[in-house]
Amino acid sequence: MRRFAAHQRVIFWEEPTYQEIADPRLDLRACEATGVVVATPLIPAGTSAVDETVMLRALLDGLLAREVGPLIRWYYTPMMLPFSEHADAVCVVYDCMDELANFKDAPANLVSLEARLIDDADLVFTGGHSLFEAKRHLHSDIHPFPSSVEVAHFATAREPGEEPADQAGLPFPRLGFYGVVDERMDLDLLAYVADARPDWSIVIVGPVVKIGEDELPRRANLHYLGGKSYDALPAYLRGWDVALMPFAINEATRFISPTKTPEYLAAGCPVVSTEVTDVVRHYGGLEAVGIADSPDAFVDACDVALLLAQRPGTWRPAVDAMLAALSWDRTADQMQALMDAAHARNTAVQPIVSPTVWPSVRPNAYDVMVVGAGFAGSVMAERLAAGSNKRVLVVDRRPHIAGNAYDRRDAAGLLIHQYGPHIFHTNSQDIVDYLSRFTAWRPYE
Repeated sequence: MRRFAAHQRVIFWEEPTYQEIADPRLDLRACEATGVVVATPLIPAGTSAVDETVMLRALLDGLLAREVGPLIRWYYTPMMLPFSEHADAVCVVYDCMDELANFKDAPANLVSLEARLIDDADLVFTGGHSLFEAKRHLHSDIHPFPSSVEVAHFATAREPGEEPADQAGLPFPRLGFYGVVDERMDLDLLAYVADARPDWSIVIVGPVVKIGEDELPRRANLHYLGGKSYDALPAYLRGWDVALMPFAINEATRFISPTKTPEYLAAGCPVVSTEVTDVVRHYGGLEAVGIADSPDAFVDACDVALLLAQRPGTWRPAVDAMLAALSWDRTADQMQALMDAAHARNTAVQPIVSPTVWPSVRPNAYDVMVVGAGFAGSVMAERLAAGSNKRVLVVDRRPHIAGNAYDRRDAAGLLIHQYGPHIFHTNSQDIVDYLSRFTAWRPYE
């Protein structure tokens, strides 16, 4: 979003928060670091689901009424669809990062809303190849975009620096994980590793979501440090010997493509993961990434990774070569090109198809007004009138059609061809192909 915000206005619409207020309102704040405007709907506490949708729609309409330029509707979740699908957009994007319906406590209407969103979308992006393969049959313009990485940001972890206070006193070796702690984490595996190697410090950075704090395994060498900001992550990684991805292998993780994999590697940490399909597929060939299919194998892979951490020069060149091909700039450029193409398709001139039966009564009003009776305008007007039975009004400041290229009678009354160079600009091949039916083209030089 930061990259898109560099050349267009980006508004990130958050999920609503509920407050003891009488009327709904929209909180807007600009993020100076990214250029993204964050919109947070504030909804009166106790509002019903139906009334909430009405309120959200009104807040969105009020916001869009103040905006200018074409609208792109970009969805990370189908749950935003009911209050926004009416908004006229030049392009609709569904950025599907996970199989959300497989997550714990998924809303009952999520599947039906996703089907509606996919049907409405011009483009579908997926957060990895596994998810792409699962959904490719659902849309004709779907594209996989595995996680990229801010290499420069995470590579600061390879340099000396101050450690965060809540981690600085923990003994080495340290093995760490950051991210949301929820049903996707194999808590039994975490406990097994902590018990198998009580001399290791296992650091867990991230909020606990959808599971209770009492479900977390508690060991003297297991340290839960809570959620941290994106900017703070390299400082924690700097103090780790090995980075962990102890994901459970279940329906919730079947299609994940963890963003943290390239981030861990950019920070210079060897990685140990369970058998997540996209991790195995894209990173399993690296010496720096150990894949384990059992608790014992996970501990063994951590032992190997600790040895690798002592000789980074043997594996980091291969890692850095792979990371060089990953770039959020490249991803953003590719996504923008696809959106531009979808926008062009949605606004392209459509072929004129004559109906079998013309209406017997022509309307009094004009169907189409063409402003400018130059070559393109006059040809379009003629085709609309003759080929589609449209009632066309042509407006031009000159008393004739065809711009600077037209026939007239000279002083002697002879019909002559008045010619002036006509330069036609378009970036649409559809328009060029259509007008080529009526003229030949010469390059303008």
